[in-house]
Amino acid sequence: MKPPAPVRVPPGDSVVEFGAYVQGKKMPAPGIVEALELVREHNATSDGANAFVWVGLHEPAAPEVEWLAGVFGLHPLAVEDAVKAHQRPKVERYGDSLFMVLKTVAYLDHEQPGDGSEIIATGEIMMFLGADFVVTVRHGRHCPLGGVRERLEDKPELLSRGPSGVLHAIADHVVDQYLQVADLMQLELEEVEATVFADVSSRDINRIYQLKREMLEMKRAVTPLQAPLQALPQRRVIPSEMREYFRDVGDHLSRVCEQVESSNELCNSILQAALARSNALANEDMRKISSWVAILAVPTMIAGIYGMNFDFMPETNQVWGYPAVLGVMVTVCVLLHRGFRRNGWL
Repeated sequence: MKPPAPVRVPPGDSVVEFGAYVQGKKMPAPGIVEALELVREHNATSDGANAFVWVGLHEPAAPEVEWLAGVFGLHPLAVEDAVKAHQRPKVERYGDSLFMVLKTVAYLDHEQPGDGSEIIATGEIMMFLGADFVVTVRHGRHCPLGGVRERLEDKPELLSRGPSGVLHAIADHVVDQYLQVADLMQLELEEVEATVFADVSSRDINRIYQLKREMLEMKRAVTPLQAPLQALPQRRVIPSEMREYFRDVGDHLSRVCEQVESSNELCNSILQAALARSNALANEDMRKISSWVAILAVPTMIAGIYGMNFDFMPETNQVWGYPAVLGVMVTVCVLLHRGFRRNGWL
C-alpha cells in the first residue's frame, strides 16, 4: 500500500509579506493565487510588462513550500533545498526559473570578550526567480528583508525592473552586510593584536581562537558565493540592462573575500604570536623560579652541613664562627642574585 501523499497547505504564519507589483506599484490582492492571476493578466495584455509577485517566507514548513511549488511551478529539488536549509551558496537554473542560495551573516553584540558566545550569526536566504514571481525563503533571525522591500516600494523605478531588480537588491543588501561584519571583525582583530603585544598581556588564547573560528565561519559563507555571483550576469534570465548592477555586486563581494582572507591570515599570525609570547612568559617565570631556588640552595646546603653532629667542624669552637658562616651565606646569595640580574633572569 502506497503511503499517503503529503498534504499541501497554503503558507500561514511563515508568510512575512506578499504583494503584486505592477509598473513599480503594489496592487491590492486578497491572496497569493489572486496576486499571481492579477500579474499574469496584466502581463498578457501589456507589451513589455514586467509585473510580478513577491512572496516572502520565514522558516516555512515543507507542506507550505510544496503548496507554493504547485502555484509557481517550482522544481522539487530546489523546494527540498529551501525546506532543509544549511545549503552551500549557489545559483542553479531549473527550466525557466532561477534558484539562488545566499548565506547571511550578522555581527552580534557581546559584552564580555572571549566568554564563548557567538560573535557572528549566520542564516540563509533562498530565492526562486521566475519571469513573473520572486519567492524568498529566509532561515535565521538576522538579516531581515523588510527594509529591502520598503526601500524598493519607495522607489517604483527600482521595482519596475522586475524580478531581477528584487534579486539585485537582496544580493546587494547581503553583500553590504558582509562588508559591515568584515569591518567590525577587523576592529576586533586589531584590538586583540594590541592586547597580545602590550607590555602586560592578558594571554587570552581563548578569545583569539574564538575569533579564528568565527572568521572561518564567515569565510565559508562568502567564498563559495564568489564564482556563482560572477557568472550570474551571463544568465539568460538576467536582462542585459541589469548585468552591470550584478557585476558591481560581484566586485563588492570580491573585496569582501579579499578582506576576509587577509583577516584570516592576520588571525593566524596573532594566534601564533600569542602562543609564542605565552611560552616566552612561561619560560621567564621558570627562570625566576630557578634563580631563587639556586640562591636559596646555598644557605640550605651550608645550614645542612653544620646541622650534622660531628665533633670536628670548621670554626665551631671560635666565637666568630657563627657570624662568619652567616656572612658567607649572605655574600654568596648576593653574588648569585647580582649574576642572575645581570643575565636577565631576575
